[in-house]
Amino acid sequence: MFDHLSERLGQAVAALRGRGRLTEENIAATLRQVRMALLEADVAVPVVKAFIEAVRARAIGAEVARSLTPGQALIRIFHEELTRVLGEPGRGLNLRAEPPVVVLLAGLQGAGKTTTAAKLARLLLNERRQPLLVSTDVYRPAAMTQLERLAGQVGATYFAAEPTTAPVAIAQAAIAWARAHQHDVVIIDTAGRLHVDDEMMTEVREIDRATGAVERLFVVDSMAGQDAIHAARAFDAALALSGVILTKADGDARGGVALSVRQVTGKPILYLGVGEKTDALEVFHPERIAARILGMGDVLSLVEQVSTAADAEQARKLAGKLARGRGFDFADLRTQLAQLRQMGGVAALADKLPAQLRPAAATGQMDDRSLRRQIGIIDSMTPGERRRPALIDGSRRRRIAAGAGVQVQEVNRLLKQFAQMERVMKQMKGGGLARLLRRL
Repeated sequence: MFDHLSERLGQAVAALRGRGRLTEENIAATLRQVRMALLEADVAVPVVKAFIEAVRARAIGAEVARSLTPGQALIRIFHEELTRVLGEPGRGLNLRAEPPVVVLLAGLQGAGKTTTAAKLARLLLNERRQPLLVSTDVYRPAAMTQLERLAGQVGATYFAAEPTTAPVAIAQAAIAWARAHQHDVVIIDTAGRLHVDDEMMTEVREIDRATGAVERLFVVDSMAGQDAIHAARAFDAALALSGVILTKADGDARGGVALSVRQVTGKPILYLGVGEKTDALEVFHPERIAARILGMGDVLSLVEQVSTAADAEQARKLAGKLARGRGFDFADLRTQLAQLRQMGGVAALADKLPAQLRPAAATGQMDDRSLRRQIGIIDSMTPGERRRPALIDGSRRRRIAAGAGVQVQEVNRLLKQFAQMERVMKQMKGGGLARLLRRL
């Protein structure tokens, strides 16, 4: 989401790194570039002004002047002020109320409310909650069907209603059904419009009053620009919002909404939607987002993403297999490739890497398409070939390539990559890991 902003800010602060002395002149020049970068990213003007003044006040004070590395000190100030603008860490959903706790999702059409409802249900199911999903969008064709399908994908219960029923009546009936069937959370997906209008605001206000919602969350498209800020103000006036969820943060948004919505509305950002899949919802961490904007990467989120996607049982099996000296084979490689594909490939992780490492990740050719082709090659091997790759001679390579629908060169490339990985695995046995790490 922040690629363009990160690049512009990176250019602005790059000249400050390693500076032994900062002057008011070069600080002012840098802040002018930062101001332009923020405005180009569609950050609200009052937010830009407040941010620049806060940085300027700290930069020309003793905090930087007394530092042994003033350039790095100024970059730290940028990071801290960006974190302050973004607000507090996402607190998750407030479920401390008599069940069923009602979570009301509001926002403009196309913001991603329906997908977000399913993502929240998945999170709650992982926390051993019993969410009930219901749609009051009786206007958009197939809106109810979409939420019902998504509920089935995540394993949540969906409350079905006739589209001819009034939205308020649907919401009330869903809550009554939840009480009778021991559902402790009800997630209400409300209707949206292309623009804010009085009819929509009246309807969502009536649903809120009728259901006694504990969480009233504004779902906003990160790519919506300043229109999203105006909509946030309007929804807050109608509902007294309790939080914000930013969607489509994996897209090519300029990042202005993320940097503006907290300051403009005063409401905390709780989650980031980072993809279309129902597991692509992250708790909002302002200090990590600030680090990504400044090109520092987000290693903590990267580790969490990998840890969540990785199969611990498979990892234990592989470790035990190597410890017994049985060796690494193509079946093991297929498992690793499938897990990497589940995470979206290296490209999906690249935005969390420090800026200097992103080009290397981009040339790694480990996107979803290449991962599928490599898995297809392994699937074309016989069980014996997967266990003993040395069996794969020229004729077998041609057969495997034909079975996978690829050129023989791609099979050769995968065999070469496997041989390199196999050598690394052998070095890791018998204390070789420590020796390997010493050489890195």
